[in-house]
Amino acid sequence: MRLTKYTHATVTLTKDDKTLLIDPGTLTPNSVELLADADAVLITHEHFDHFDTDKIIAALTDRADLELYGPASIADALSDVAGQVHAVSTGESFEIAGFTVETFVGDHAVIHPEIPKIDNVGFLIDGTVYHPGDAYLNPGRPIQTLLLPVSGPWISTEQAIDFVRAVRPNLSIAIHDLMLSDAGKATTEMFLGENSLTGTRLESMDLGESRDLVAV
Repeated sequence: MRLTKYTHATVTLTKDDKTLLIDPGTLTPNSVELLADADAVLITHEHFDHFDTDKIIAALTDRADLELYGPASIADALSDVAGQVHAVSTGESFEIAGFTVETFVGDHAVIHPEIPKIDNVGFLIDGTVYHPGDAYLNPGRPIQTLLLPVSGPWISTEQAIDFVRAVRPNLSIAIHDLMLSDAGKATTEMFLGENSLTGTRLESMDLGESRDLVAV
């Protein structure tokens, strides 16, 4: 399986010439091209930095074969293409584009108690790669690669450390990182990398960079 990192929380996973696209949001400048190349789309939650409503509707309208999976809360925004949209609940497992996907639904991490809670879906792909969206939700499965959110208004260093220690992945890859400067990335590595309390290697990838994830 090949992972490619794009802006913020957007990633693709490619296997046998099939591609899953996760969280093409409004901050991802090449989301139109990514949607055109995707075989299926996964959305963790409705926030703009993960879910570009207009571009997703356009892609689903142009391609009747393109399917999207995400929380029920996005259904209203995608009512014009409802036949291609699948609301998921926790504990589901399904096959799409040659990938096995498991879902873990919980609340989005708290930004402030006065901000209403929304659903957030964590996606586990092929039992090895976990994209948690914006939540510290432990899937309770052995994880090879954790896509670890490292910046944003809801991020808690304490909770992030405990999250990595609970999940115990072989490798963490930094996502949700658009707000970090170079100094911020270095600080994140200090607190969340291999020589920190997590004990797990944290890798930062450049935009458009790919790496092969080898099963162990």
